[in-house]
Amino acid sequence: MEIYHQYIRLRKQFGRFPKFTDEGAEMFADIRPNEEHAKDYLPRNPIITVSQCVPEMSEHEANTEAVILASKAMNHIEGGWPKDIDCSEAEQTIRYRKRVEKDEDYIRTVAGLGASVEDLVKQNNVVDIYEEYFTGITADHSAEVPSVKTVTVFKDPSHVTRSASCVNWHPDASVPKVTVSYSILQFQQQPAGMPLSSYVWDVNNPNTPDYEMSPTSQICCSKFNLKDTNLLGAGQYNGQFTVYDMRKGGNGPAETTPIDICHRDPVYDIAWLQSKTGTEAMSVSTDGYVMWWDIRKLSESVESMPLREKGSETNLGGIILEYDPTAGPTNFMVGTEQGQIFSCNRKAKNPADRVKYVLAGHHGPLFGLRRNPFNSKFFLSIGDWTARVWTDDTAVKTPILTTKYHSTYLTGGSWSPTRPGVFFTTKMDGTLDVWDLFYKHNEASLTVQVSDQSLTTFATHESGNTVAVGTADGSVTVLQMSRGLSEMALNERSAINNMFERETTREKNLEKAMKEAKVKARKEAARKDEVADNITAEQLQAIEADFMKATSEVEAAAA
Repeated sequence: MEIYHQYIRLRKQFGRFPKFTDEGAEMFADIRPNEEHAKDYLPRNPIITVSQCVPEMSEHEANTEAVILASKAMNHIEGGWPKDIDCSEAEQTIRYRKRVEKDEDYIRTVAGLGASVEDLVKQNNVVDIYEEYFTGITADHSAEVPSVKTVTVFKDPSHVTRSASCVNWHPDASVPKVTVSYSILQFQQQPAGMPLSSYVWDVNNPNTPDYEMSPTSQICCSKFNLKDTNLLGAGQYNGQFTVYDMRKGGNGPAETTPIDICHRDPVYDIAWLQSKTGTEAMSVSTDGYVMWWDIRKLSESVESMPLREKGSETNLGGIILEYDPTAGPTNFMVGTEQGQIFSCNRKAKNPADRVKYVLAGHHGPLFGLRRNPFNSKFFLSIGDWTARVWTDDTAVKTPILTTKYHSTYLTGGSWSPTRPGVFFTTKMDGTLDVWDLFYKHNEASLTVQVSDQSLTTFATHESGNTVAVGTADGSVTVLQMSRGLSEMALNERSAINNMFERETTREKNLEKAMKEAKVKARKEAARKDEVADNITAEQLQAIEADFMKATSEVEAAAA
């Protein structure tokens, strides 16, 4: 059964506003309570409840263990030899090969396989798989924005804040290791119980030192031996030169110079010399001496040389060494704390001539002194507020290039080993400047804020794209350079050499013009003196008489 309801309304009443009127109370329904439900009612004590609309969260902590990396090696020995044949002995292997080649089975097998092998060899010779199609093509990085990125950071494990005084990379570019010397060089600022250890770090494992050096006095500088990389040479604060062998058990020095024949001041820098044995080294200290050592006999020094200018009896304190075999195996340079640069020759005929010349250098101590790796004739010095490029020419006593004066002190730097026109400078405000002379001279191409602390030491890796920067709080930051800062541009080497030669010629011309001006000034002064001396005695008496007459007339007029 369907129910219909019809609602009828006039069209004019559509949308009409309602009109309400008061009416009396009217009951539509009366629902009485169920008495059965009332019997189930139970009184309950009042309680307080709290509701929280925010999701509940709890604090949890998790300690992630550091991944410990270990270096492992596998020794593959050539196999396929009988037990009685030593494959490392060339004579035994040659005799065995000749005996096998005479065997009939060997001859028959080789002859049977020769046809199939010949076809394979011909197929392989169709295309040279080792051919390099794009040799000699260099990428253009001129439009690339210079940049660096942090690879890792080494922290000093000591509880006492020490500065990283020296950083040195492993001589083998394939071994990512660096030795860091930690010390407090300020006079009488070493606290009691200060740790003396310095460390060798592995870039792939920055959490744990690879080797610890435990000296008798804090180490100011340490460097790997160039031939036997297991040996480390170190200069100590008490003036001793020590040698560490990472192959031996224990962390103490393997050899040490006696305290009575070594330096009297801290050894600020050392250098391994080029020799057949690789056992010779040299050291420099602020006591004013350069000493040579042979690690096979450290009981006495091989030779010593005072740092003094010709005709002077005062020794100057050396704080940095520069030794480059390409400039001569006996030539070296020393930077002093007074700012001078000594160019020396160890094997001079006359001991007094071992100092070839001395440059004025800087207004303060030198913290960087390096020859250009592409042309040892030119070298870089860093001190006071500037970095300067010099030429190893006795006719030029002034720098050929000088950076602008910075607002803060420079603390170190070096050339790039892969680009002849790039060098680095570190500053006391914690910034690293990268200078690219191939593109600009007036300002640094890149400035990086490495740390809030002062930068104290710097070293470049042999690959050129990695550098290590030490700070005053003991941290050593390893930075990776962009390709534009590490890869040589086309014709860069010749352009930089031409620029250095041009600036050298310019300085020579300026010095020549200055000398000519001084000679001309002396001649003019001498000519004036000759004119003054040509007055005769009669003329002098006449002038004196005129003067006395004028004086008497003035006195008479006054009376």
